[in-house]
Amino acid sequence: MLGISLPAPVARIVVHPFFRYAMHHRLPWRAQRAVLDTASRLQPLPRGTRVQSMSLGGRPAERITVGAEIGPGAVLYLHGGGYATGSLASHRSLAAHLARELRRPVFPLDYRLAPEHPYPAALDDAEAAVLALISTGLRAEDIAISGDSAGGGLALALALRLRDRHGIRPAALGLIAPWSDPNDFDSAYRDLVTSRPWARACAAAYLGDGDGDDPGYAPLRGELAGLPPVYVQVDAGERLYGQCVRLVAALRAAEVPTRFSVTRGLWHVAQAQAGLVPAAAAAVRELAEFLEESLRTASI
Repeated sequence: MLGISLPAPVARIVVHPFFRYAMHHRLPWRAQRAVLDTASRLQPLPRGTRVQSMSLGGRPAERITVGAEIGPGAVLYLHGGGYATGSLASHRSLAAHLARELRRPVFPLDYRLAPEHPYPAALDDAEAAVLALISTGLRAEDIAISGDSAGGGLALALALRLRDRHGIRPAALGLIAPWSDPNDFDSAYRDLVTSRPWARACAAAYLGDGDGDDPGYAPLRGELAGLPPVYVQVDAGERLYGQCVRLVAALRAAEVPTRFSVTRGLWHVAQAQAGLVPAAAAAVRELAEFLEESLRTASI
């Protein structure tokens, strides 16, 4: 562990140049992935973290726990990265901090990435992972699904597919700045982490020859009624803030129990720096409290 605690304003100064150049639309995807994985070594894991490599639905995954487990239930975690970057390594710290606060196992999934594997490869992998968890003896209501950015959009799309194909309703969805409509480019040109050109490149890589109106690709355009309780977190200063506001309004219009919290002074998926920034750790703690309450209620 690094043993470093940074105030959010200082952390913003530190991370800004890294994201500006590591997540650039002119940098090849493989290079972006390599840089993000290398930088993940600076994001500490909580003391006592246990990481077990495994397979879920035919894809690499991890079972992450921290400390003693307090009850049934688990979280499937879907990482962000525009569907074209991100990995188990880049989001291991975030998943471990969530596991510590939740006191239940968190299962990050290494789903296939675009452009090598465009839509619906990631969604197919996430679906297979849930079915694999259920095959171990977990009930659908013992599983919560969480994700950030593109992974948050994927979590929402997964919930729609589970509802429509399998009649399955997980315990809850915990979404960190979910990218729920990759067709939407009306937001600001850039924030501290992402830019419009990078988002356009990611969206095109993920869509491939698909239909942009497909709710599996853009779940905000789908029918949202019947979903489990949802918690959406976003920072007021990030590009996806307006889209998250629209998503929350659509969820509430569909009578989906929805909690919405907005931070100020953080950045897109600052929760990934929970091991360094106390304000980011607080956001992870709030997410864990929501998921723990949902899993406990479903268990009862």
